[in-house]
Amino acid sequence: MASRADSIASNLNLANFSKATELRQRIWFTIGALIVFRFLSFVPLPGINPLALAQLAEQTQGGIIDMFNMFTGGSLERMSLIALGVMPYITASIVVQMAAALHPTLSALKKEGASGRQKLNQYTRYGTVFLCSIQGWFLAAGLESFASSSGLAAVVDPGYMFRVGAVISLVGGTMFLLWLGEQITSRGIGNGVSLIIMAGIVAQFPTFVSNLFEGGRTGSIAPSIIIGFIVMVVVLIIGISFFERAQRRLLVQYPKRATQRGMMQADRSHLPLKLNTAGVIPPIFASSLLLLPLTISQFAGNSIDTTSTSGTIVQTLNQYLQHGQPLYMGLYAIGIIFFTFFYTAVVFNPEEKAEDLKKGGGFIPGIRPGKRTQEYLDYVLTRITVVGALYLTIVCVVPEYMIAQTGIPLFLGGTSLLIVVNVTVDTISQIQSHLLAHQYGDLIKKAKLKGRQR
Repeated sequence: MASRADSIASNLNLANFSKATELRQRIWFTIGALIVFRFLSFVPLPGINPLALAQLAEQTQGGIIDMFNMFTGGSLERMSLIALGVMPYITASIVVQMAAALHPTLSALKKEGASGRQKLNQYTRYGTVFLCSIQGWFLAAGLESFASSSGLAAVVDPGYMFRVGAVISLVGGTMFLLWLGEQITSRGIGNGVSLIIMAGIVAQFPTFVSNLFEGGRTGSIAPSIIIGFIVMVVVLIIGISFFERAQRRLLVQYPKRATQRGMMQADRSHLPLKLNTAGVIPPIFASSLLLLPLTISQFAGNSIDTTSTSGTIVQTLNQYLQHGQPLYMGLYAIGIIFFTFFYTAVVFNPEEKAEDLKKGGGFIPGIRPGKRTQEYLDYVLTRITVVGALYLTIVCVVPEYMIAQTGIPLFLGGTSLLIVVNVTVDTISQIQSHLLAHQYGDLIKKAKLKGRQR
């Protein structure tokens, strides 16, 4: 049965939106910040030759660079100031989360509340700067070596000065994006970092659509394939929207509490367990590991001796780990399933949750507090994670199969669709929350005015 808040939210309309002045200001601020992000993606690093860089980008397609380029909205392909995007921050935050779940000291910080979270955020920023420095240095060095081996001078004046300047520029660009994301979160609408990633993905959508329909016009792509792609994307979006909001709600009951008016009725609540607790982390990790050998061999260029044993192994790996190959799709599916269970175990701790319920006096009906509650939570979470892992595998592998069968590069893969749909649903939910708060505020004002008239 729908709650009172759900009933009011379903009756929200554009008339209420036009009256919510603060919400409109937040939306305009978010749009302005995302426009600044897109402008920065076209500002190149100092010492880069854009024409030669465009030719190099065509030769490095298919590796892990394509995935990061998708998340940065083409910034990595253009070697802009924000070429690394916010991916170093995402990586650092994942590492800190895992460390907080495994290391006793960081786990104690996590339980300290706001002060502990602030320290963990500080550690995440330090890790972001460190990762940006390492990735920036190897990116600049790899760009120099790959350009020299291919005969294209993408770097005007290679050397240590170029590498140091590139590292400083890339670290500054990533930290500016983090600051911009914080401004969106506090003064705009939605999660700032997630919106920046989504904006980078959506920015490439018009190019893909135009290329798809241009292929249909020239006859290089069959109309049935175009219709199949459209149907697949629509079905995947609907499926992701359904499964991402799916959850198992466990009934939690609290004992009766004594008040001044006597005994109250026992309180009841629900403990929601998401079907996909791991989010988009499993496909990102799985694809990164599989595409790593291909990326290394691409940057190594002509330095690999194909006649040697190691060169033969690398060449064979590149052949079987290409997009669409059966081995790649099989390992991709296994990696997604593994990282789904692994990251779910890191994010959700049944022992900690059972202890919190016990301290609050809550219990699951029919289950004893403490050890039995922990075992029950672990049992339920494992069962729904199986469904979540299968769902993530289908969403991510189906686009890969379509690419292999048709030969058309589909940038809207499973990972990008997961990010876009998740961020969109979260942003719409926050907009509804603001409209709901505005509607409640109007009701309170009207009630106060009626009280004064009396």
